Amino acid sequence: MTSTAFPRLILGSTSRYRQELLQRLGLPFDVQAPDVDESPLPGEAPAEMAMRLALAKARAVAALNQDDVVVIGSDQVADLAGMPLGKPGTHDQAVKQLTAMRGKAVLFHTAVAVVRPSTHFSQTQMSTTRVQMGHYSDQEIETYLRCEQPYDCAGSAKSEGLGIVLLERIESDDPTALIGLPLIPTTQMIRQAGLDPLAWRALHHPTP
Repeated sequence: MTSTAFPRLILGSTSRYRQELLQRLGLPFDVQAPDVDESPLPGEAPAEMAMRLALAKARAVAALNQDDVVVIGSDQVADLAGMPLGKPGTHDQAVKQLTAMRGKAVLFHTAVAVVRPSTHFSQTQMSTTRVQMGHYSDQEIETYLRCEQPYDCAGSAKSEGLGIVLLERIESDDPTALIGLPLIPTTQMIRQAGLDPLAWRALHHPTP
């Protein structure tokens, strides 16, 4: 087996959180930004939106490459009683999100899509995390946002950082899902697509 047996891996996302998570596998990968309109469709449920956008991102990046590639696309949508919450973008919008979420359960739908055009492989999986928010004060919201400025984070609180103090409980089948890229379904799908992380590591880092 040679390195040519493996397709090139591309993460179709510029999210630094997803890049950091994918780096845990020790695989080389490229990063390309998907050109996708992330606006919700009329009447679209948050989970459906995440699934649609994850696949759209993977396909958009795959279309930019002519060689044999495996592309990962991902999208996360926070779901507050059926209302989608995206990245706040601004301080004021983050205050509104955290105020609306206070004391309530929020579902974070994180979808992952993997495509390999050369073999017509295309698959999507969803990992949903239930987060019970705490009964924090308005002042705690302000203090937290000034400290961490999580304006690029859906739901306005980083569980892997200081935002954990605003949470009461996390229920998930994948500990990496809430951060933005559930590695359990991701690794399952890239293996099915023909890129086995263990086989790659064994080839490039053989045991003595």
